[in-house]
Amino acid sequence: MKSSSSTVAILLAAGGGTRFSGSEHKLTALISKRSVCSWSLQHLLEAKFENVVVVTGAVKLFSALEIEDVNSSDTVQIVNNPLWQSGLASSLQCGINVARELGAQAVVVGLADQPAVRSTAWRQVAASNSPLAVATYDGVRGNPVRLHAELWQLLPETGDDGARMLFKSHRDLIEEIPCLGSAQDVDTISDLEHLREIFENNS
Repeated sequence: MKSSSSTVAILLAAGGGTRFSGSEHKLTALISKRSVCSWSLQHLLEAKFENVVVVTGAVKLFSALEIEDVNSSDTVQIVNNPLWQSGLASSLQCGINVARELGAQAVVVGLADQPAVRSTAWRQVAASNSPLAVATYDGVRGNPVRLHAELWQLLPETGDDGARMLFKSHRDLIEEIPCLGSAQDVDTISDLEHLREIFENNS
């Protein structure tokens, strides 16, 4: 893997989760006695990046969740996105701004509502030599995604597209990285139940 000091990992955890009909925010819902976000962050921290940025917004997650690793780790920066309602792109920009301040050459971005993305996926995508790399699961693109600094200026500032537009405009730069695990996200109660089954089967 490349030097992790040149690559910053960004976990996006700012959205409102409006499609989730549970009694709580989807990131605080439990899978195997831990929150969705806690699993996502644990797997990211196991990848051993020197710098991790977690972007929050709708929920002040780390006062609501029991995530021991955050308080004990000096690698994690928690950044609040006051514009989270404008869409995922603004949260990505928050993470990119921290990466710029740290002098990073690339970021690897994942979503906090994808708790079955493994640490190996984070490491494999970070190790890519391509300016634009994406994890695939059984041939389907998911997260995390690697973005070299030369592409950051092309990212949108509002809306929900994030890096998706780059996959259309810069197809020649893309490297697909086959990974184990799952990029299943938690948008609905049904998604949550499916992920609970995945974790039970892997326990």
